[in-house]
Amino acid sequence: MRIIAGEFRGRHIDAPDTILTRPMLDRVREALFGRLGERVEDARVLDLYAGSGSLGLEALSRGARRALFVERGRDALEALSRNIETLELGPRARIVRGDALAPALWAPPAKRGEEAWEGRFELVFMDPPYPLMEDPGTRAKVLAAAQTLIDSHLEPGGILMLHVPERGREWIRIERAEREERVYGSSALLYFEVAGS
Repeated sequence: MRIIAGEFRGRHIDAPDTILTRPMLDRVREALFGRLGERVEDARVLDLYAGSGSLGLEALSRGARRALFVERGRDALEALSRNIETLELGPRARIVRGDALAPALWAPPAKRGEEAWEGRFELVFMDPPYPLMEDPGTRAKVLAAAQTLIDSHLEPGGILMLHVPERGREWIRIERAEREERVYGSSALLYFEVAGS
């Protein structure tokens, strides 16, 4: 897998060797960042279910200010750590190990010499494993977290992108945000934009 554009264009990034992680196809990732356009520039990014970090790393390559990655899989965390170290991102990238749906992890305490991770995000990427979206119980938890993000953790004008199976789009209900969806084969990207101030 490679970074598509920006400062790190063409640089290789590791992906975990596990069936539990499903990297987003390059063409879909390219379409995602084409849709976001200049919004990525100087954005604070939250990458949930980060896996290899391909979405947050692509955002940093394209000029995002900082990215917070939340992941709990051991293999994914190892790949993500290698990718951040290889790209020498320093304080622009921070990994938090744990449940992507836990709000306490979206604002971790600052490390020594690091700017605090307080405030709201301009971009949130949610790329949960498909089984979580297909099971009604876990889907409800993902959507509740997405609603909390929109209500309390997104800047006015910010966007939350939710990657879901195409066949499950009708189950997705998010309030207080404008919805746009794009379908790519068996997957769909749902964009929820918070009204600007």
